[in-house]
Amino acid sequence: MKQHTVTDSPYGPLTLVAEDGVLCGLYMSDQRHRPAEETFGTRDDTLFGEAEEQLKAYFAGDLKEFTVPLRLNGTPFQRAVWEELRRIPYGETRTYGRLADTLGTPTASRAVGLANGRNPIGIIVPCHRVIGANGSLTGYGGGLERKQRLLDFERGAALF
Repeated sequence: MKQHTVTDSPYGPLTLVAEDGVLCGLYMSDQRHRPAEETFGTRDDTLFGEAEEQLKAYFAGDLKEFTVPLRLNGTPFQRAVWEELRRIPYGETRTYGRLADTLGTPTASRAVGLANGRNPIGIIVPCHRVIGANGSLTGYGGGLERKQRLLDFERGAALF
């Protein structure tokens, strides 16, 4: 059974979705590949305390690594990519090619990019930390402006 809530953030409202009590989605408004609202289940503002507390601490600059339990629903390759994203340290970036190499599939940078774009738990699974081979910002379901703001924030720039 799924439940959801909506919480405020410096990047706009975030929709948190849980399946059987475990976080399985974090979506921004106007996000590409955002599932339809009716798939989020009933609204329950009491279920997401740990995730909301960790997000508040992250946005305050006090949390560098999330520990909230996650349910990553996807193909085995997608889940491998998403787990690798979680290993990218706060304030650092990786290229799609480097992630593909790390996963033992050096020619799969495009597949890594597609999996990255389908990440169902934005921010907590930090797909914003992935950049193009030349260091450019490329693709981000929440929009390139948000991606830049998240990267700047993690690198110590002012949040606003």
